[in-house]
Amino acid sequence: MRYLLAVFFIITSTFLVHSQTYEIGGIVGASNYIGDIGKTNYIAPKNIGFGGIFKWNRSPRHSFRATLLVMDIEGDDADSNEARRKERGYSFSNTITELSIGLEYTFWEFSMYDGEPASSPYLYTGLTYFRYNALFKDTDDVIKEYDKAGDVAIPMVVGYKTSIGTSNVLAFELGVRYTFTDNLDGSNPTGSLESRRDLKFGNINSDDWYVFTGVTFTFTFGRRPCYCNF
Repeated sequence: MRYLLAVFFIITSTFLVHSQTYEIGGIVGASNYIGDIGKTNYIAPKNIGFGGIFKWNRSPRHSFRATLLVMDIEGDDADSNEARRKERGYSFSNTITELSIGLEYTFWEFSMYDGEPASSPYLYTGLTYFRYNALFKDTDDVIKEYDKAGDVAIPMVVGYKTSIGTSNVLAFELGVRYTFTDNLDGSNPTGSLESRRDLKFGNINSDDWYVFTGVTFTFTFGRRPCYCNF
């Protein structure tokens, strides 16, 4: 967690040396996971998550963006609509800390300096690195932590933002993260337990996903941008 915070602030400090317009603020919402335990709903916000967001607005149509998020995920077969999962009865919880860097693209020009309110839908993608608890299923069918792990994910985010005055931006977004691990839920242990095939369950050929649905509120600062050089 401290390492990710340090990287986040180094990145934002680097951007601040340029004379452009920036946004900094917070993000709060709820998360859910898609995998081998519990519900199979793609969008089902359940666990609270929060973090910070920084943007470097390079044109009225795109921004470079960095976010740091902390969220809990969980799954319980008792909540599933599938009879096999209900009978199995597994459950787990995990904590994810992610750092994401990428590009935000707006469908329409978004400028806060035209004297009128601005709003636009947007897309965001990039690269996410996240830390989580490595889990496994013990002999009592209880899922427990055995290590810490890290992996990467591809974020696919859609949102809608609107200006509030000339200094603030409010946005709502839904973001799916496709991860490159199948062990957010303990179904496919890696590392020291990777060779233990008796610990694996579910579809070990399909990686896990997690989803974050939230609201961002940012404050803009820096001199009025000149987009003519980009």
